[in-house]
Amino acid sequence: MSVASDESVADRMNTEPAIFKGCSTSELMAIALVATFFWIPICLVVAALFGAITMGLGAAGVAIVASVIVAAGIFQKLKAGRPDGFYQLRVRCWLHSKRVLRSDFILRSGCWDLGRRRHATLPSRNR
Repeated sequence: MSVASDESVADRMNTEPAIFKGCSTSELMAIALVATFFWIPICLVVAALFGAITMGLGAAGVAIVASVIVAAGIFQKLKAGRPDGFYQLRVRCWLHSKRVLRSDFILRSGCWDLGRRRHATLPSRNR
């Protein structure tokens, strides 16, 4: 057996693998975190109005799982046929256009110029 065949496939990966519906672990965790912060307060308030707080936690759990499944399906359609990280870049550019987050990418189109109008003087090699 050679050294090259002993390498694990995971050592040679350059992106996170898709775990569920084309989403990576970090994407699924982000979806679950957002769904948790959204559904737990809503379900607890509604359950408190009916006098069954424990039932609210159960409803929140079901709503969180359903939200992850639906959002993963939406991400799967968004990511279809696109390169890795495409939608993250689109979200950053959209947030930059709304002046929420500064983007590190050049978002201006048009003619570019070095700003020089005359010939640059080159340094002498014999100095």
